[in-house]
Amino acid sequence: MGVMKYFLSVIGMVMIIEGLPWFGFPGRARQILLTLASQPEKHLRGMGLAMMLGGLALVYLANL
Repeated sequence: MGVMKYFLSVIGMVMIIEGLPWFGFPGRARQILLTLASQPEKHLRGMGLAMMLGGLALVYLANL
């Protein structure tokens, strides 16, 4: 599988996962988004860092 094809597959999977809450539970997703919007930047940065490190760990484990 070419690198570009693999990259597009990964982006597509991310879009599917990101869209699931909006499709399945739009009201709850809106509430969560509003709650996140009221959080201080420090907390949002921490959550972003945790998500990136978690994703990096998953990629690493998948390639063992």
